[in-house]
Amino acid sequence: MATKDATPEGTGRNSFVYVVAALAALNGLLFGFDTGVIAGAMLYIQNSFDLTALFGYPMSASFVEGLIVSGAMGGAIVGAAFGGRLADRLGRRRLILVGAVIFFVGSLVMAIAPNVEVLIFGRLINGVGIGFASVVGPLYISELAPPKIRGSLVSLNQLTITSGILVAYLVNYAFSGGGDWRWMLGLGMVPAVVLFAGMLFMPESPRWLYEQGRVEDARDVLSRTRTEGRVAAELREIKETVKTESGTVGDLFKPWVRPMLVVGVGLAAFQQVTGINVVMYYAPVILESTGFQDTASILATVGIGVVNVVMTVVAVLLIDRTGRRPLLLTGLVGMTVMLGLLGLAFFLPGLSGIVGWLATIGLMLYVAFFAIGLGPVFWLLISEIYPTQIRGTAMGAATVVNWAANLLVSLTFLGLVDAVGQASTFWLFGACCLAALVFCYKLVPETKGRTLEEIEADLREKTLVGPDDRPDAVGSDD
Repeated sequence: MATKDATPEGTGRNSFVYVVAALAALNGLLFGFDTGVIAGAMLYIQNSFDLTALFGYPMSASFVEGLIVSGAMGGAIVGAAFGGRLADRLGRRRLILVGAVIFFVGSLVMAIAPNVEVLIFGRLINGVGIGFASVVGPLYISELAPPKIRGSLVSLNQLTITSGILVAYLVNYAFSGGGDWRWMLGLGMVPAVVLFAGMLFMPESPRWLYEQGRVEDARDVLSRTRTEGRVAAELREIKETVKTESGTVGDLFKPWVRPMLVVGVGLAAFQQVTGINVVMYYAPVILESTGFQDTASILATVGIGVVNVVMTVVAVLLIDRTGRRPLLLTGLVGMTVMLGLLGLAFFLPGLSGIVGWLATIGLMLYVAFFAIGLGPVFWLLISEIYPTQIRGTAMGAATVVNWAANLLVSLTFLGLVDAVGQASTFWLFGACCLAALVFCYKLVPETKGRTLEEIEADLREKTLVGPDDRPDAVGSDD
C-alpha cells in the first residue's frame, strides 16, 4: 500500500486533505455570505418594514437598523460560547453538520419574515450557526492538516469568508434592480446545504478521535493525510498531549496557558475594533453618503469584495513561506495608514466631487491589508496556540470575544458617526490599529512549520513556574 511521495506528505494524501479542508472551509462561506448580504439588503429592508418601532414601542430607525445588522452577532456570541465545548464533546464534524442546519433555518426565517421582529429573530438563529462555524471550521482543518501546509489550509477558511462576502455582494447587485432583499437573504440556504451534504462524507478529526479512545480510527484518518512514518510519530505526539483528563474552562487560566489566552483574546478584539466588519456591513451606506446611488454603491462594494478575495489568496500562498508574524505586522501597518487617509478624505473641505472615489480606493486598500494580515492570521493562530485538551474551549473563548467586539462596533458605528463624524470615526479605528500593531509585535509568537504538539510542548517549557504547573499532562519528557 505504500506509495512513493512526491511531496513531504505525498501528492495523493495532499489531494485528499485539500478536499477535506476546502469542504470544511465552507463554514467560512456561511460567515462571509451573512456579513456581505446584509450590507445590500439593508438598503431595501427599510422600504418593507417600519423601522421606527419594535414590538409596538417607538424606536429610532438607526437603532432598529443596528439591531437587524447586529442580530447575527448576538447569535454568534451564543454559538461561539457553546461551540468550543460542543466541539470537544460531540466532535468537530458533528458540530459542523449542526451549524449548517441552523444556518439553513435562519436563512429561511429571514426570507419569509412578515415583520421586523421575526427578521431579527432569523438573524439571531443565523448567528448561532455562524458562531459554531467560526469556532469549529479552523479547529477541524488545523487538526487534520500536515504541519507544512497547515497555515495555507486553515487560511482557506478566511478565503471562503472573503469569497462568501464577494458572492453576497454579487447577489445583492443581481437583485438590486428590484430591491428584493428576501431573495438576497434566503439564498444563504444554498451554501448551508452544500456544507451539510459534503461533510457527511468527511472524516472526524484524528486528535478528537484519539481523545475518545478510538486510536485505530485516528490512525486511519492520519494515514490518509500523512506518510506511514509520520503517522507513527504524530500518534506518539498526540499521546503525550492527551495523558491528562479532559480540560475545563479553569485550565484557560493556568499560568502556562494564560499568555496564549491573552494573545487569542487580544487578537479577537483587535480584529473587530479596527473596523473591518463596519466596512463590510456598512460599505454601501458609507459610499452612499459620498454621493453614490444605491445600485452604484452596491457595485462599488463588489470591487471591494474582489480585492478582499484576491489579497486573501495572496495570504494563503505566503503564510507558510513568510510566517504568521510578518504578514500580521505588515497588514496592520497598512491598515493604520489607510484609516488615517480615509479620515483625511472625509475631513478636508472641497472634496465632495471626488470623495466617493477617494473613499472607495481607501476602503479597498484598507481591506487589502486586512486580508493579508489580521484576517487570516487571527483564525489560524487561535487554532494553533492552544493545548489539545482545551483547544475547542479556548477557541470558543476567543471567538466569543471576537463576536462581542463585532457586536459592539456594529451597534455603535452609526451613532458614532452621528456624534463625531466619519473622519473622527475612521481615525479612532486607526488608533486601534496602532495599538494592535504594538500588541502583536510584543506578544504574538511565530508558529510556522511546527506541529500542534511541538507548539504546546514549547509553551509549557517556556512558562512552567513551579511544581503545580509541571503537569503529568506532558509526560516525563517535559
